[in-house]
Amino acid sequence: MKTSFRRRPAGAPPKRKAGFVKRLLRKLFLAALALYAFCGVNLLLMRWIDPPSTAVQAQRRIESWFHKGKYKKSYRFVPLRRISLQLQHAVIAGEDGRFYEHWGLDLLEMRKVVEDDWSRGRMRGGSTITQQLVKNLFLTTQGSVVRKGLEFALAPLAELLLPKRRILELYLNVIEWGPGVFGAESAS
Repeated sequence: MKTSFRRRPAGAPPKRKAGFVKRLLRKLFLAALALYAFCGVNLLLMRWIDPPSTAVQAQRRIESWFHKGKYKKSYRFVPLRRISLQLQHAVIAGEDGRFYEHWGLDLLEMRKVVEDDWSRGRMRGGSTITQQLVKNLFLTTQGSVVRKGLEFALAPLAELLLPKRRILELYLNVIEWGPGVFGAESAS
């Protein structure tokens, strides 16, 4: 019985490493897809159900374990009709003036932010209300390219699954107005 051995070309990586990298990339892709699906299902449910808590609220609770002082969370969800119209307009004007004109990502504002960052050397935010909402619901306040990428991916999904008024209602009820103070009702 004659056996033939095939030789690997010189400099080629071993097959085990290539297989490992492929499996790792496949697992990372599936994890990202699962996270996207999880967020999508939760966003769909949030059409009708008010969130009992958010990722940022959990983050603040965990941070309180490592810092001195007492932490008290204040969070009470109220319907949009109970939030002052003036506050609604002020938040839209201050945070996302084109809120009703974009689909979760304001590409015009992003371009301005990039130009300002390059020309003036200063950094400023360009996130839309929708991006800030998905950050508060599912992510943390820790700045990173990964978080920004997730915001970028989840904001259009939120716009697809939720009406603008519901996005505004959720945002005004979950944003942090002060230490442990979440939502317009608690802030007032």
